[in-house]
Amino acid sequence: MNSEKHIKVTGYSNISWKDAIVKTVDEASKTIKNLKSITVLEQRANITGNKIVEYMVDLDISFQIEPFQIEQPTDDTDNM
Repeated sequence: MNSEKHIKVTGYSNISWKDAIVKTVDEASKTIKNLKSITVLEQRANITGNKIVEYMVDLDISFQIEPFQIEQPTDDTDNM
């Protein structure tokens, strides 16, 4: 059976919303295995002096959950 988990992550960029998305997925992939998909939940921006200075995105990131495996005892006998 395949299962996936979803987490909400916020990313930032001073270049664009697309850059914020790409950087966030890249960062998430460094610590989360089996990334599957993203959904952009929200886009926001901070403005200073009539200019956008920071782009923000909220992402729903999904990843495949690895099946739980019970370690089987080995037949090796410890000769101490």
